[in-house]
Amino acid sequence: MSTLVEELTQRAEKESKVRAVLKRSLAFDPGAYPSAFPYVEHRLKNEDGEWKRKVYYLVAGLWAMHWRDRGVTVPIPIEKAAALCDFEKRRKFKLDRRKLTSTESRFIALIDSDSEQLPYRLRQMVALLKEYEIDFNKLSKDLLSWNDPDKFVQIRWAREFYNQAAGENNETEPVNEEKTQ
Repeated sequence: MSTLVEELTQRAEKESKVRAVLKRSLAFDPGAYPSAFPYVEHRLKNEDGEWKRKVYYLVAGLWAMHWRDRGVTVPIPIEKAAALCDFEKRRKFKLDRRKLTSTESRFIALIDSDSEQLPYRLRQMVALLKEYEIDFNKLSKDLLSWNDPDKFVQIRWAREFYNQAAGENNETEPVNEEKTQ
Protein backbone atom coordinates (compact mmCIF):
# COMPACT_ATOMS: atom_id res chain seq x y z
CA MET A 1 0.00 0.00 0.00
CA SER A 2 1.33 3.42 -0.93
CA THR A 3 1.71 6.27 1.52
CA LEU A 4 -0.45 9.37 1.40
CA VAL A 5 2.36 11.38 -0.19
CA GLU A 6 3.08 8.72 -2.82
CA GLU A 7 -0.60 8.56 -3.72
CA LEU A 8 -0.88 12.36 -3.93
CA THR A 9 2.20 12.49 -6.16
CA GLN A 10 0.70 9.92 -8.52
CA ARG A 11 -2.64 11.72 -8.60
CA ALA A 12 -0.97 15.08 -9.22
CA GLU A 13 0.73 13.65 -12.30
CA LYS A 14 -2.72 12.83 -13.75
CA GLU A 15 -4.82 15.70 -12.35
CA SER A 16 -3.38 19.20 -12.47
CA LYS A 17 -5.73 20.57 -9.81
CA VAL A 18 -4.62 18.24 -6.97
CA ARG A 19 -1.81 20.46 -5.73
CA ALA A 20 -3.85 23.65 -6.17
CA VAL A 21 -6.76 22.31 -4.11
CA LEU A 22 -4.51 20.96 -1.36
CA LYS A 23 -2.45 24.14 -1.24
CA ARG A 24 -5.66 26.16 -0.93
CA SER A 25 -6.75 23.90 1.95
CA LEU A 26 -3.97 25.42 4.09
CA ALA A 27 -6.06 28.60 4.38
CA PHE A 28 -8.51 26.58 6.50
CA ASP A 29 -8.18 24.47 9.61
CA PRO A 30 -6.82 21.03 8.66
CA GLY A 31 -9.66 18.89 7.36
CA ALA A 32 -12.15 21.78 7.05
CA TYR A 33 -11.87 22.46 3.29
CA PRO A 34 -14.45 20.25 1.51
CA SER A 35 -12.70 20.43 -1.89
CA ALA A 36 -9.76 18.53 -0.37
CA PHE A 37 -11.92 15.66 0.92
CA PRO A 38 -11.59 13.51 -2.24
CA TYR A 39 -7.81 13.45 -1.87
CA VAL A 40 -7.49 12.50 1.78
CA GLU A 41 -10.71 11.23 3.34
CA HIS A 42 -10.58 7.76 1.75
CA ARG A 43 -7.26 7.12 3.57
CA LEU A 44 -8.94 7.38 6.96
CA LYS A 45 -10.92 4.71 8.78
CA ASN A 46 -13.95 5.31 10.97
CA GLU A 47 -11.94 4.42 14.07
CA ASP A 48 -9.14 6.91 13.27
CA GLY A 49 -9.16 9.84 15.63
CA GLU A 50 -9.58 13.51 14.80
CA TRP A 51 -5.86 14.15 15.30
CA LYS A 52 -4.90 11.65 12.59
CA ARG A 53 -7.41 13.29 10.25
CA LYS A 54 -5.93 16.74 10.91
CA VAL A 55 -2.39 15.44 10.41
CA TYR A 56 -3.25 13.88 7.05
CA TYR A 57 -4.86 17.08 5.78
CA LEU A 58 -2.03 19.23 7.12
CA VAL A 59 0.67 17.05 5.54
CA ALA A 60 -1.22 16.94 2.23
CA GLY A 61 -1.46 20.73 2.17
CA LEU A 62 2.17 21.21 3.15
CA TRP A 63 3.26 18.71 0.48
CA ALA A 64 1.28 20.68 -2.14
CA MET A 65 2.69 24.00 -0.96
CA HIS A 66 6.25 22.68 -0.97
CA TRP A 67 6.11 20.71 -4.22
CA ARG A 68 8.80 21.50 -6.79
CA ASP A 69 10.02 19.44 -9.69
CA ARG A 70 13.39 18.67 -8.18
CA GLY A 71 14.15 15.61 -10.26
CA VAL A 72 15.55 12.67 -8.33
CA THR A 73 16.53 13.79 -4.85
CA VAL A 74 16.53 12.14 -1.45
CA PRO A 75 14.08 13.74 0.96
CA ILE A 76 15.40 14.63 4.40
CA PRO A 77 13.58 15.03 7.72
CA ILE A 78 12.33 18.53 8.41
CA GLU A 79 14.56 18.92 11.47
CA LYS A 80 17.67 18.17 9.39
CA ALA A 81 16.51 20.52 6.63
CA ALA A 82 16.06 23.25 9.26
CA ALA A 83 19.57 22.59 10.61
CA LEU A 84 21.05 22.80 7.10
CA CYS A 85 19.17 26.02 6.40
CA ASP A 86 20.39 27.47 9.69
CA PHE A 87 23.98 26.45 8.93
CA GLU A 88 23.89 27.99 5.46
CA LYS A 89 22.43 31.22 6.82
CA ARG A 90 25.14 31.42 9.49
CA ARG A 91 27.87 30.75 6.94
CA LYS A 92 26.50 33.20 4.37
CA PHE A 93 26.10 36.05 6.87
CA LYS A 94 29.05 35.04 9.10
CA LEU A 95 26.80 34.79 12.17
CA ASP A 96 28.01 33.71 15.59
CA ARG A 97 26.65 30.36 16.83
CA ARG A 98 25.61 32.00 20.12
CA LYS A 99 23.06 34.24 18.38
CA LEU A 100 19.71 32.94 17.21
CA THR A 101 18.90 33.08 13.52
CA SER A 102 15.35 33.41 12.27
CA THR A 103 15.54 29.74 11.27
CA GLU A 104 16.51 28.62 14.76
CA SER A 105 13.88 30.89 16.35
CA ARG A 106 11.18 29.43 14.12
CA PHE A 107 12.42 25.91 14.80
CA ILE A 108 12.21 26.49 18.57
CA ALA A 109 8.70 27.93 18.17
CA LEU A 110 7.76 24.90 16.07
CA ILE A 111 8.89 22.29 18.57
CA ASP A 112 7.18 24.28 21.34
CA SER A 113 3.88 24.31 19.42
CA ASP A 114 0.73 22.75 20.75
CA SER A 115 -1.75 21.12 18.38
CA GLU A 116 -3.53 24.45 17.76
CA GLN A 117 -0.35 26.39 16.87
CA LEU A 118 1.26 23.56 14.92
CA PRO A 119 -0.38 24.10 11.48
CA TYR A 120 0.62 27.76 11.36
CA ARG A 121 4.17 27.20 12.56
CA LEU A 122 4.68 24.23 10.24
CA ARG A 123 3.54 26.33 7.27
CA GLN A 124 6.11 28.95 8.24
CA MET A 125 8.89 26.39 8.56
CA VAL A 126 8.06 24.57 5.33
CA ALA A 127 7.97 27.90 3.46
CA LEU A 128 11.38 28.77 4.90
CA LEU A 129 12.76 25.40 3.75
CA LYS A 130 11.63 25.74 0.13
CA GLU A 131 15.09 24.82 -1.17
CA TYR A 132 15.14 21.45 0.60
CA GLU A 133 13.36 18.21 -0.25
CA ILE A 134 11.40 17.41 2.91
CA ASP A 135 10.45 13.86 3.85
CA PHE A 136 6.69 14.29 4.21
CA ASN A 137 6.16 10.61 5.00
CA LYS A 138 8.37 10.92 8.06
CA LEU A 139 6.76 14.23 8.94
CA SER A 140 3.34 12.58 8.89
CA LYS A 141 4.53 9.74 11.13
CA ASP A 142 6.13 12.19 13.57
CA LEU A 143 3.07 14.43 13.74
CA LEU A 144 0.84 11.51 14.65
CA SER A 145 2.81 11.32 17.93
CA TRP A 146 3.11 15.09 18.43
CA ASN A 147 0.70 15.22 21.36
CA ASP A 148 2.45 12.51 23.39
CA PRO A 149 3.01 13.83 26.93
CA ASP A 150 6.67 12.75 26.84
CA LYS A 151 7.26 14.97 23.76
CA PHE A 152 9.65 12.38 22.34
CA VAL A 153 9.17 13.69 18.78
CA GLN A 154 10.01 17.26 19.76
CA ILE A 155 13.03 16.07 21.77
CA ARG A 156 14.29 13.96 18.86
CA TRP A 157 13.84 16.88 16.47
CA ALA A 158 15.77 19.20 18.81
CA ARG A 159 18.54 16.63 19.23
CA GLU A 160 18.81 16.16 15.44
CA PHE A 161 18.80 19.91 14.80
CA TYR A 162 21.47 20.75 17.37
CA ASN A 163 23.63 17.69 16.66
CA GLN A 164 23.57 18.56 12.96
CA ALA A 165 24.41 22.18 13.78
CA ALA A 166 27.26 21.14 16.10
CA GLY A 167 28.68 18.74 13.51
CA GLU A 168 28.63 21.34 10.76
CA ASN A 169 30.02 23.97 13.07
CA ASN A 170 33.00 21.72 13.89
CA GLU A 171 33.66 21.16 10.20
CA THR A 172 33.89 24.86 9.42
CA GLU A 173 35.67 26.30 12.43
CA PRO A 174 39.43 26.68 12.00
CA VAL A 175 41.53 24.39 14.11
CA ASN A 176 43.69 26.16 16.66
CA GLU A 177 47.20 25.12 15.73
CA GLU A 178 49.08 26.91 18.51
CA LYS A 179 51.65 24.77 20.21
CA THR A 180 51.64 24.62 23.95
CA GLN A 181 54.90 24.26 25.80
